[in-house]
Amino acid sequence: MAKGRGNGRRVGCEDCFFRQNLLCALADDEPCATFRPAHPDGLRPPRQLRFQFRQERRTQAVWAMPSAQEQAALHA
Repeated sequence: MAKGRGNGRRVGCEDCFFRQNLLCALADDEPCATFRPAHPDGLRPPRQLRFQFRQERRTQAVWAMPSAQEQAALHA
């Protein structure tokens, strides 16, 4: 089963880094598009997904350029 984020508590403006540091210019009381959680370490960028390589399934390309001999035969 996948792990959930946090304890299920709803976030609000009082949890935002910008609101706590008096940098928010909005009067709304709900999180906006610029919401960043307030941490003791300061402002941190949002986490990004980890890049994982997939194993190649195909051994040959689906489409390949014709060889020189095949091109010559087409235009002869």
